[in-house]
Amino acid sequence: MVKRVFTIFTLTLLLLVSCPVYSLDTSSRTLEKYTKKISNKFTRTYCNTSKFGISYEGALAFAIGETNKEFKNNKLNQLIDYSLLKNSIVNDLENNCQVYDFATSNLDNLKFN
Repeated sequence: MVKRVFTIFTLTLLLLVSCPVYSLDTSSRTLEKYTKKISNKFTRTYCNTSKFGISYEGALAFAIGETNKEFKNNKLNQLIDYSLLKNSIVNDLENNCQVYDFATSNLDNLKFN
């Protein structure tokens, strides 16, 4: 009898005090920070490469390659809005490097798996 009461009490306690487990949730703030991090990396690489005297096409290819290498295995890549990322990169290039004629179509090769 004591064993049954103890078992019922233990099960009731476990059911009432249990903490629910939620799946991994990615907030929009985390995604914005990740997008900004990618944008800053591309902008820094492109600016530094073009300042060394490398051609426009060479600087673009190098910046895309380096950015792809650094961010290719992140779990947030499937959630990226590429149009927002491209616009962020263009804005950062205008503000930080004074590159005003950069088209977003140049960033078509910037894709993460």
